[in-house]
Amino acid sequence: MTNLNQLIEQQVRQRESHLKHIDELLGRAREGARDRNRQTDVDTELVELAQQRDTLAGKLKRLRLTSLNRWQEQEIEKAGPMAVWDAVAQQLERLVERLER
Repeated sequence: MTNLNQLIEQQVRQRESHLKHIDELLGRAREGARDRNRQTDVDTELVELAQQRDTLAGKLKRLRLTSLNRWQEQEIEKAGPMAVWDAVAQQLERLVERLER
């Protein structure tokens, strides 16, 4: 279980890092647009990018709130049928480990 928790935490940290980078770039883009008096042609693009950023932030928030079991289910669903085989094998391995302790 610890490895799965670590994997989720790693995913969250990676996405937080990406979001921070996006925020920095948005800030720089806004400053650049102001400095060059090109507000009108850049405003629309910045608004769209900010909306996409907000969508990503929402996904990150949901990831933080996702239970370990639900996260596993979502990953399996994304991966397809072969992942189901792997998931079953992993569950069996964990069960055997618990039983053999």
